[in-house]
Amino acid sequence: LFQKASKGSRYRLDEAHDADIGQNAIQGYSIETNEYFRLNVIEKGGGGKYSELILQKELDREQKQELAIVLVATDGGTPQRSGTAVIHVSVLDANDNAPVFSQAVYEASLPENSPLDIVVITVSATDADEGVNGEVTYEFDHISDESHNVFSIDQKSGEVRVSGPIDYEHLSSYEMQITAKDGLGLVSSCTLIIDITDVNDNAPITTIKSLKNPVPENSPLGTEVGIVNVQDRDSESNGQVRFFIQQGVPFKLVPSIKNYYSLVTTGQLDL
Repeated sequence: LFQKASKGSRYRLDEAHDADIGQNAIQGYSIETNEYFRLNVIEKGGGGKYSELILQKELDREQKQELAIVLVATDGGTPQRSGTAVIHVSVLDANDNAPVFSQAVYEASLPENSPLDIVVITVSATDADEGVNGEVTYEFDHISDESHNVFSIDQKSGEVRVSGPIDYEHLSSYEMQITAKDGLGLVSSCTLIIDITDVNDNAPITTIKSLKNPVPENSPLGTEVGIVNVQDRDSESNGQVRFFIQQGVPFKLVPSIKNYYSLVTTGQLDL
């Protein structure tokens, strides 16, 4: 029987036979008391009786896969005689369970510039059904172009791998939805968050703007002769720049606004 059979469904059973006749023939049937079935006995028009099982509680294969019910047929003789048969009920699976992820949110950390095909994380979902009803496949759900070009997912294993270049300076975090689908289309989803960690892969870039060209040799001390800007696209300690000029020259750097310095004179300029 399929596990989602409706309450009240009827299942006719084979009729028992007795070589005797009249009152000594089959007079009734009974089964052991159980929570799933009751027995209905029907008298045939030409004599004789048969029975049918009536489902009184829905079956759930994930709770109970098989039932054994003892059917007893009794005659009306003295002494009364009986015969028994065991009814084996196999509960067939129905696709009544959606896949369930082991976590609602998965989180991973990945250095930028990670090599292609490296496994970032593996997501996992299980389905309590059996056969094709319990076979789970994975895919990204409405993934952005940026994420689609960077990550791929194995439909069967749930492994998420690097499939494109990862640049912290371009995007430092990815958030994606992953769906798990069983063989007949029931679906669940989870969230995957991948944080990208910075690698010191950018050299500082320095730009200089000259304010006086050439610089008069009689310029007074403290004359601003240029503006220097330095930038590093890396973050935190990787983006902190130490900036200095060579010793023994009549100039110094004076910090201005962020990442800008003034180059000023500190002594007499003499050709």
